[in-house]
Amino acid sequence: MYLAVTVGWHLVWTRITNPSGVFARALWVTIYISIVAQILGIVLGLLAALMRTSSFWLFRLISGIYVWLFRGTPVLVQIMIFYLVLPGRSINLFLFQPSVPIAAGILALGINEGAYMREIIRAGIDSIDRGQMEAAKSLGMRYGMATRRIVLPQAARVIVPPLGNEFNNMMKTSSLVTIIGVYELFTDAQTFQSASFSTDVGPFIAVAFWYLVLTSIWSFIQALIERKLAVSEHGDEISLRERAVAIWTEGGGMVRSAWPWRERA
Repeated sequence: MYLAVTVGWHLVWTRITNPSGVFARALWVTIYISIVAQILGIVLGLLAALMRTSSFWLFRLISGIYVWLFRGTPVLVQIMIFYLVLPGRSINLFLFQPSVPIAAGILALGINEGAYMREIIRAGIDSIDRGQMEAAKSLGMRYGMATRRIVLPQAARVIVPPLGNEFNNMMKTSSLVTIIGVYELFTDAQTFQSASFSTDVGPFIAVAFWYLVLTSIWSFIQALIERKLAVSEHGDEISLRERAVAIWTEGGGMVRSAWPWRERA
């Protein structure tokens, strides 16, 4: 027996042009979960990438197990596990105190994302010539300072494009938290359809539209960021040693102004 599927275009238009307050809250939850989970993923990915490049074997082992575990299991399963093991109280996350389902979704998505971000950040770090680190150390910089001030700023040009793509994926993957009762965009459409006891796919078409709006806005922002990085890459070409000296020396701007090529300009 087959159910007749219908598309109520009037309903689609109404939910796009005149969304309810409940829908607005669901949209906010989707954005909040996506942003916080992505920030958590970047932080964990950076830590895991630095542990991966560490000379201490235990750090490298922990980093490898982390990636193996969270990239090798479905994120849907991870969401459910975090939901079941979290204590039955709200948790403070970035100045907000979300409910247990939202907190579980953020932690699961963020930790899972960190495993993918580790590979992106590691690739960005590996793309920088090892001579950069050696030159920084020859000036007396420690490993941490050289990484923070020499390697990571240059690696950012390699990291930003795939990072933007990952955030686009995060906004779409956030719909999986509906399985633990989080009221976000997909849940709103599902609830609306269930309440009407119909097979109308209009609510889901409207949700797809709003996901397209979110991802399109972010794609525009990402393009602006990449363009700015490209301009900074080609607009001020200096040598490796000059860059390291300018960063290491107090009053680096004064040092730069004394370079011969600056005087000729």
